[in-house]
Amino acid sequence: MDDVWVSWSGGKDAAAALVAARAAGLRVTGLLSTQTATGAGTPGIPVHGVPHALVAAQADALGLPLHTVTLPVPCSNEEYLAHVRAGLAGADGVSRLVGGDIALADVRAFREAVLEGTGIAGYFPLWGRDTAELAAETIDAGLRAVVVAVDPARVPAGLVGRPFDAAFLAELPAAVDPCGENGEFHTFVTGGPGFAREVPLTITGTVERDGHVQAVPAPRSPDTPG
Repeated sequence: MDDVWVSWSGGKDAAAALVAARAAGLRVTGLLSTQTATGAGTPGIPVHGVPHALVAAQADALGLPLHTVTLPVPCSNEEYLAHVRAGLAGADGVSRLVGGDIALADVRAFREAVLEGTGIAGYFPLWGRDTAELAAETIDAGLRAVVVAVDPARVPAGLVGRPFDAAFLAELPAAVDPCGENGEFHTFVTGGPGFAREVPLTITGTVERDGHVQAVPAPRSPDTPG
């Protein structure tokens, strides 16, 4: 059986894709993540604003190696392609890269273009799913996540820092995709299927960056109230 990696942003769709890949019988052996310097100069997930140390804590809780690609700021599509391909150069034995994409054909096409010539194929187990059903199933399966960024033009800024749960979905404007597939909001997973333990964090405030209102998350001791 060939190895597969999961394209990892730390969010709920990546976590759901990981669960789906394993359910399909694939052997997941690593996570592939990108990082840039945030406004504070700390390496973090682009747009989400989550410090990369928290993403490393997720990988540790999942028991999977984390392979990180550092991107320049700003980063053109051509630079992204070159850096990610370089990051995949050492992926010996990896046959597929699992993505959490659901419906955006242009984004999927770009991800597949990045993989051209690498010997690695894209695998999208969530593709075509009804996003309302998928959001509800993800929550019902026990996934726990925090909303770490919203597009304030489409989602109320006050929803930043909220749990991704049924109450959050009920407060979304009608035009917003329940999975945030159009970039309306982003999440950070703290626990659920596949996690050996919780990844505790606390939200210390919010900032406006990259056209989003982002939470300022920080690690929290498991014994400290959230």
